[in-house]
Amino acid sequence: MAGQTPIQPIRVPRRMWDAYGRVVARMGKDRTEALIAHMRKMIGQFGDEADRADLEAAEDELRERRARKGGRPRNEPGQGASHGAPLGDRK
Repeated sequence: MAGQTPIQPIRVPRRMWDAYGRVVARMGKDRTEALIAHMRKMIGQFGDEADRADLEAAEDELRERRARKGGRPRNEPGQGASHGAPLGDRK
């Protein structure tokens, strides 16, 4: 497992991003949770053996990160895009 989970920028119209945030919030989730759930579903449904193996390795990485004593490490000043508000709260 290496460092922090990388940020993966995507291009999406702001209004769509905002609407999606509101929809998943009403479901009690955030964008990250919803997108990861969708990715899991797509890999499970359409992925091949290598894709499913990568998914399992990624799931292991997520479990390790979440099990870390003290939870997520704090962002340090100067870490670029990962510093500041969570992705779901950025404007």
